Amino acid sequence: MDVRGFEVVSSYEDHNINLPQRKTAESAGYDFECAESVTIMPGEVKIVPTGIKAFMAYNEYLALHIRSSIGIKKHVILANCTGIIDSDYYNNEDNEGHILLGLYNLGSEAVTLEKGERVAQGIFNRYLVANEDVADGIRRGGIGSTDPK
Repeated sequence: MDVRGFEVVSSYEDHNINLPQRKTAESAGYDFECAESVTIMPGEVKIVPTGIKAFMAYNEYLALHIRSSIGIKKHVILANCTGIIDSDYYNNEDNEGHILLGLYNLGSEAVTLEKGERVAQGIFNRYLVANEDVADGIRRGGIGSTDPK
């Protein structure tokens, strides 16, 4: 049986964090909120905590996308365009699988995002691997953790 869902990371248990939710029965994405208020200056990239970790089956990932209202109205995008959360990121040793959002302010004015403001959406997906796949043995950590440099 495939299992997927969300939990609050232990360091944010006392911060009144809401688990991501779909807002309508036909919504693909689960809305992620800021775990704390943050101001992003023009041209700045800021790592924003969500207080959330996600669990899923081994052949699944969670794709993170900016909410259209944040991109259009506030000129903020994900610095990496689409965030990919792999199933083995959950409960890793470095940060417990805490999902962090790298947000980039494209605008000409500072943007403040308030705690609890919905900024991104996560969509669960399945993936396939090549016949000769040999991926193994890499310890999973935080952002960019599988980069050998």
